[in-house]
Amino acid sequence: MTVHPLHSNQGTQGAYVRKDGRWDDLERLRTTSPMYDAVVEEIDGRRIRVGSHWLTDWASCNYLGFDLEPEIMDAVDPYIRTWGTHPSWSRLLGNSRPYIDIEERLTELLGAPDTLLLPTITHIHMSVIPILAGDGTIFLDAQSHKTIYDGCMYAKGLGATVKRFRANDPEHLAELLAEAPAGKAKLIAMDGVNSMTGLAPDLARFAEVARQYDALLYVDEAHGFGVIGERREDETSPYGSRGNAIVKYAGETYDNIVLVGGFSKSYSSLMAFLALPTWLKNHLKVAAPPYLYSGPSPTASLATVMAGLDVNEKRGDEIRAELYRKTMRVLDHVRSLGVHTPNTGTTPIIELPLAPGEDIAAVGQYLWDHETYVTLAAYPLVPRDQVGFRVQVTAANTDAEIDQLNGVLTQLAGAGRLLRTDVNTLGRAA
Repeated sequence: MTVHPLHSNQGTQGAYVRKDGRWDDLERLRTTSPMYDAVVEEIDGRRIRVGSHWLTDWASCNYLGFDLEPEIMDAVDPYIRTWGTHPSWSRLLGNSRPYIDIEERLTELLGAPDTLLLPTITHIHMSVIPILAGDGTIFLDAQSHKTIYDGCMYAKGLGATVKRFRANDPEHLAELLAEAPAGKAKLIAMDGVNSMTGLAPDLARFAEVARQYDALLYVDEAHGFGVIGERREDETSPYGSRGNAIVKYAGETYDNIVLVGGFSKSYSSLMAFLALPTWLKNHLKVAAPPYLYSGPSPTASLATVMAGLDVNEKRGDEIRAELYRKTMRVLDHVRSLGVHTPNTGTTPIIELPLAPGEDIAAVGQYLWDHETYVTLAAYPLVPRDQVGFRVQVTAANTDAEIDQLNGVLTQLAGAGRLLRTDVNTLGRAA
């Protein structure tokens, strides 16, 4: 680590900040790539303007297009006129009625015992994971999102033990659970739909392992909620119906499962939730700092969540059918090019690793020049052999925009800049 003095009139006297070299690649992108730290001046559907440059936005996680839905936009003003712009209390002191209404509707949608709303998933991980783990053991999926990792590290500092199990390997998890001390909490922390690969775990098998060893399975479903849901004969796509998340998608119950989800992706609203037993909900009301101390979500978020639940009930499966159709136009094209993506399924998260030796900044500039705005995935956000970019398809993207994206991907693949399916991550023929 390099140690840098903060600006001070006292020369070398005063405070210092350690600069961690692990973040050098991200710092390089922040200072040189127009894709990082950009200021978006204007939007027009899924077109965005940065400075004078217009691009198509493939970095949006607003999967259902609710951010652009007029019915949802129109719901905000009446709520603000009734409740003001922001509730003035922590939730423990007082709840404006829409909070209770949302929890009741969400509990029904998820088929859960109960639900608890908090501002963000990050708030939940940092406050709830330590409570659930106590001085017991956390079994952390090796590919879990960094916000889960951070929550587990905080819990470790408060006395928990953290052990990592191989991603998508319930048998390895079972081996570790069998070795855990008796009489102590056992918490399994993992993702639902993975934010990079777009793949869902075998939740039924993980739930079976959790119940076998009397462990609690804690699942972050930030990207699956709103997209995947319960399987039915009349479903409009392989995503299932209702968008009620991975527990229902897997045909599971909530026994030994706490589901964490967010409205900031599919529902385009600043709010998150836990699906959990009522006794645990009541315990978190007095034990979780965001419920005790934090300011709640703004009234506009309450309004857009309620309106989003209405739209989901009326037209959600129709929207998901369109999302699936548009996603498959991109995935089918990627696969026809012989380009590797970890997404072997159908979800709208398409990660595209670069070919060995390719520079992410140069590829990012090429995408920028061709009006294609993506999520650049640099080290250490992803392992070095997975550096590349992520495309997220939304229901609001047009077919013309998909045509343009597929054309850019054809050019990148033809130039050998994307990892091919017949080459492994070390650059050797498979």
